[in-house]
Amino acid sequence: MRILIIGAGISGLAAALGIVNSGHTVSVYEQSPEPRATGGAVTLWNGGVGILRWFGVDLAGVGARIDQLETRSETGEKLYTIDVAHASRRLGHMSLTCPRRLLQQRITEALPAGTVHYGHRLAAFTHSGSGVRATFEDGTVAEADMLIGADGHRSVVRTSLWGHHPPRLAGWATWQGLSAQRHLLPDPNRGLMINGRLGFCGLLPAGPDTLQWWFSHPWPGADKGPALPTLRTRFGQWADPVPLVLKTLQEADIEVFPHYTHRVPARWGQGAVTLLGDAAHTMPPIVAQGANQAVEDAWALTVALHESRGRNLPEVLRRFERSRARRVAPIARLAATEYTYRYHPPAFDRLIPDGLVTRAYAQWLRTTSGFAGSRAVVPADLTLSAARARK
Repeated sequence: MRILIIGAGISGLAAALGIVNSGHTVSVYEQSPEPRATGGAVTLWNGGVGILRWFGVDLAGVGARIDQLETRSETGEKLYTIDVAHASRRLGHMSLTCPRRLLQQRITEALPAGTVHYGHRLAAFTHSGSGVRATFEDGTVAEADMLIGADGHRSVVRTSLWGHHPPRLAGWATWQGLSAQRHLLPDPNRGLMINGRLGFCGLLPAGPDTLQWWFSHPWPGADKGPALPTLRTRFGQWADPVPLVLKTLQEADIEVFPHYTHRVPARWGQGAVTLLGDAAHTMPPIVAQGANQAVEDAWALTVALHESRGRNLPEVLRRFERSRARRVAPIARLAATEYTYRYHPPAFDRLIPDGLVTRAYAQWLRTTSGFAGSRAVVPADLTLSAARARK
């Protein structure tokens, strides 16, 4: 088939690679004039790493492996530690944090040259008897058998399909970025999660010298001016290393990401059009599943198309959507609990044994992934076609 993908984020690029490996022809259209260098870092859990490796993405030297997540109170008291490496051993793949731009670069490098077309903003698309016709604002026209909307939570494809924009502000936001402060962490493969009454802070290694930092707190949805004074007022009195991180930041280092949420429907598309990633299931970043579920979408769609072998395409896509919605909807609902989910008084968290929370976390990661630790059989001919495509 000829397949159009709108959006060159993680979901669009991953889907393009999986589908190319399956023997189809793919063109990706991205409204940005060039690959985006923003977005901080993303955490890929075992399933996401496993899928990208299966797709043929070279992850060597990208980011940092996460072996442990230590949770502390705002006063610096250690509460519990999750042994992430335990989940890696059980599920077969590591977890890692890496700059978003580097991850997208590695996926793009695995695609055939000329797959991604930058500077193309979708204007409209129409269904035809033979497939889909897309028109872009610069006058470019593309025709294909199928169209995938992977264009984020403000998806033009989704709005065109359903005529409305369901994501709503969740009342929180995350301020995040990258800096050369990895040395502030106690271990190159250990992250810190710091919980307080006024919000949360995360510090994760994202490379040999790179630190990913983020701060989340309630946000009314209006621009309140420079972020740094607010962050220093709210978090500057917390225990080290939080003040040390804030001390060296500049306003230009900070990106703000409002949290959006919406109910995940069982049906995402119509006819030969479907959605992936945030276009289908926007969720707050509180459980670090946005990028992972986007990659899971790409894997599930790749397998669905490969196994359909010419059967009714709309029927195949609706079945894919229902299957993915069943898995991702509970994750999105949990992410939407925000503060209620994340904050407990230190006296409560101190009671949780490390071993218990580690086993629970490994089970949680298993339930979020249709790939990691599953007994699903990867089609042998799909694996072979992936190898041929990479050559």
